[in-house]
Amino acid sequence: MLDDTMKTQLKAYLEMVEQPIQLVASLDDGAKSQELRELLAEIAALSAKITVVDGADARTPSFAITRPGSDVSVRFAGIPLGHEFTSLVLALLQVSGRAPKVEADVIEQIKALDGEYSFQTYFSLSCQNCPDLVQALNLMSVVNPRIKHVAIDGALFQAEVEALKVMAVPAVFLNGQPFAQGRMGLEEILAKLDTGAAARDAAKINAKEAFEVLVVGGGPAGAASAIYAARKGIRTGVVAERFGGQVLDTMAIENFISVSHTEGPKLGAALEQHVKEYDVDIMNVQRAEKLIPATSPGGLIQVQLASGATLQARSVIIATGARWRSMNVPGETEYRNKGVAYCPHCDGPLFKGKRVAVIGGGNSGVEAAIDLAGIVAHVTLIEFDSQLRADAVLQAKLRSLPNVAVITSALTTEVHGDGAKVVGLSYKDRTTEQVHRVELEGIFVQIGLVPNSEWLKGTMALSARGEIEVDARGQTSVPGVFAAGDVTTVPYKQIIIAMGEGAKAALSAFDHLIRLPAATEAAA
Repeated sequence: MLDDTMKTQLKAYLEMVEQPIQLVASLDDGAKSQELRELLAEIAALSAKITVVDGADARTPSFAITRPGSDVSVRFAGIPLGHEFTSLVLALLQVSGRAPKVEADVIEQIKALDGEYSFQTYFSLSCQNCPDLVQALNLMSVVNPRIKHVAIDGALFQAEVEALKVMAVPAVFLNGQPFAQGRMGLEEILAKLDTGAAARDAAKINAKEAFEVLVVGGGPAGAASAIYAARKGIRTGVVAERFGGQVLDTMAIENFISVSHTEGPKLGAALEQHVKEYDVDIMNVQRAEKLIPATSPGGLIQVQLASGATLQARSVIIATGARWRSMNVPGETEYRNKGVAYCPHCDGPLFKGKRVAVIGGGNSGVEAAIDLAGIVAHVTLIEFDSQLRADAVLQAKLRSLPNVAVITSALTTEVHGDGAKVVGLSYKDRTTEQVHRVELEGIFVQIGLVPNSEWLKGTMALSARGEIEVDARGQTSVPGVFAAGDVTTVPYKQIIIAMGEGAKAALSAFDHLIRLPAATEAAA
């Protein structure tokens, strides 16, 4: 199951196992059970502290990682390779007693959760958004014995997936009821479970002194801004809805200069770790709702948060990025995560053998269609323009596939469903005005980005597309407020460009600060 390189790497990790653990395997005579048996045997052969024993769980193949003499346990239903291999390694170490790399106050918050929690997470091995959630719930189940968690490969347990109407991953159920859909980190899970956490966090934020530079957004632009500001030795804060931003939803990154290949979640984690190496106050899982400009030069700018808290700063850098654009047609919202999806890598395996459509003929859309064609029965690509806009090499690959149909000059007009899931879509032929219907089970939307700038309307100059207008230095129309990354009018929405713009904005903010008189204004 594991090649020599993976075995060498895993052996090095398993040397950190602190106490003996057991892999309790529930298997049948199927091929997948045989694969899991081989994997568990290979893992046990790499450490004298790991043994494999037989189990009798109803799900096969599955296995629990347990620490004998304790009630600590983590369970996987399926074979956690692919993106979930890291989840497996972390679970082995944490169940053995290895301390997780989490702040002490977060550990105490997990321990303090009252009640009984039984979580089920459905994932796919190709989903880059799933591991963070799986790892967070695994960690919680190790720290608090009242929390139980099983991570389930939806591709192997199709009957469960269909019975629960799971059509997008990760999908989490708590005590048998839907709990969460989509990417979620440890702090977000805790905020949802611990109802008093938001008020406590807001009180802490309100008590903070004013920052010299406050960065709003934790993606590549925001991280670069924070690092460049902190290196100037000035008081720097970052407030973000989720650190890493949209890069967390990116599968393969192959144009980040000097790094031939990486993946979004890996890069996002590296960004956060790099920022944490500096004296930066990171406030995660916080959404900005309003910006109030300073009332005089050198005065304090305010950023109001959805939690009710308010931050103050002498300069602000907005790096809130962008999100996937929606079609805005009838049925799209109703059937989101019920057949309407935005991440082909995450949700594609759930549509194995089914018919799907991809909306969008740019690089993202064509790449999605190519990937899906290897999984689903048939792909219909629908493009508004009269021709595809993707690179020629991608178009050639797409047209070579036998189970792909391309429709151009087409406007998607409606998503159809049966009340529980998608059953088709309608589109209008823009040359004949005739409306056609396509019967299918899934729709993957890949039509570009929308800047996260709605909260700034009426406060500063925005373009017709909603992008923040900036000059060559990243300065917005509001004195002391700068912007960087995909939320701005700077062309070409690329990670490397966002990082450069973030660095520029921080240098501009510093230059702005040193030319101001000492701040004496109290926030209004």
